[in-house]
Order: sequence, then structure tokens, then C-alpha cells
Amino acid sequence: MARYTKSVTKLARNSGGTLDGFPKTENLKREYGSGQHGQARKKLSEYAIQLREKQKVKRTYGIQEKQFRRYYKDAVRRTGVTGTTLLQRLESRLDNIVYRTGLAYSRPQSRQLVTHGHILVNGQRVNVPSYILKPGDEITIRERSKKLLTELQEGRSPVVPEWLSVDSKALTARFAAIPERQDLDQSINEQLIIEFYSR
Repeated sequence: MARYTKSVTKLARNSGGTLDGFPKTENLKREYGSGQHGQARKKLSEYAIQLREKQKVKRTYGIQEKQFRRYYKDAVRRTGVTGTTLLQRLESRLDNIVYRTGLAYSRPQSRQLVTHGHILVNGQRVNVPSYILKPGDEITIRERSKKLLTELQEGRSPVVPEWLSVDSKALTARFAAIPERQDLDQSINEQLIIEFYSR
């Protein structure tokens, strides 16, 4: 699968702000877009605004276009508000949960922990970052990996959302409930994404 391996700060600048889960994008020196024409005043069309929002969410969760479209189609089929369902599915991904629990410093690092087989879900080794967790699922660390994770945890006190319960000493977490919209990132305007795909 293709992965973007260049500057993440460039993506953040072009998305119009920071990307959640990427610490390098938190203190951007330049607020305008990258490149020769980055400082030019541009009046964005309705399409451009929708596209920018979709790209921002895609980049935040580290997902490619084909997979993101599948998440959208899945959200349309389910009952409930499509935009909220889409965000709930993205938040239920294993790599995102590992990041939210504070076991990893960033989303790319959490993805790496999962693909390298350090994470167990309900006692079973899972190495698929897009694995969708269900409420009640337990996340633990493989016994051989606990030393590594303890070193990563030193000097950090992450903010854990209410829909997760974490035991930082035992390095375990439980996906307590599917998050409600008010518990999710308020800077995301999911309606723009729905409008983009509904064209």
C-alpha cells in the first residue's frame, strides 16, 4: 500500500491547520500553505472547501482514498447520522485506539506498534491497523513487548478520552463504548465530507 513519507508539516499547512495525532504539526511556524503560491490569497470554491476537509480527515487518520471511500459507503448503509457514524468507525480503528490510550506518541507510531505485533486484542495478536474494535474489547501488550512500551511511556501523561478505560501501570485498556459526536474532534466538519461524496 502506498504511504506518504515526505514532510507531514507540509500536509498540515495545506490542510489549513494541525493534524491531530501528528505532534510535529502542533507548532507550525507558517500558517499559510506550502510552495511558491502558498501565501497568495485564494478564494476557495465550495468544492475546494469540501475536498480540503476530506483530505484533512484522511491525513489525520492515515488512510488512503480507496479505504476512506469504503468507510463512507459503510457509514451510509448504517442507521444513524452518516457523518457521525463515519467518525465513529474511524475512531474505532485499532491504531487510533492505541494512540488514544497513550501507548503511542503519534498515530504513525501506534500503527507501527500494531503492524509489528506488539498489541493483543482480547488475548489474540492482531497486526492489522484498520481492525475495528467493539465495545468491551480489551487491549493488552504482548509480554515480550512490555519493556519497550514502558520505555515509550516514561515522562508522559496523555489525556485519555472518557470512552476508554486505561490502566497505565498494567499497560492495558478497554474500549468501553462507541464515542458520541460531542466526544470527538470538534474541528472536523463531517458534513462537508458527506457533501463531497454526495455530489
